[in-house]
Amino acid sequence: MSVAYVVLAVVSAVWVGFSGVSLARRAEFVTQPLVEYGVPRSWWTPLALAKLAGAAGLLVGLAVPAIGVAAAVGLILYFLGAVITNVRARSYKTTPFPLLYLAPVAVTLALGLTA
Repeated sequence: MSVAYVVLAVVSAVWVGFSGVSLARRAEFVTQPLVEYGVPRSWWTPLALAKLAGAAGLLVGLAVPAIGVAAAVGLILYFLGAVITNVRARSYKTTPFPLLYLAPVAVTLALGLTA
């Protein structure tokens, strides 16, 4: 396991965890776009929990690599879904934001698989 992988896994987990906590706390900068996209409020808590579980899985993956791989794949699918939601809502100006979360997770997965 390389130092780069460990550092990136921790940074990715903190970054995604921040996003999950922001959604769980209903931060306006997170919820306002969800309202505009038409994401039902009943989905917000499960979406926040999915992000938090993924972040935790990245950290657990440092000890149990299979959990880290599963968490990274799940987060990549989550953020791809967010990109699709943005595009379907024709909110092109906000499409880069889920990509900012997806990219470090994807690189974490790639580093983990090559280790």
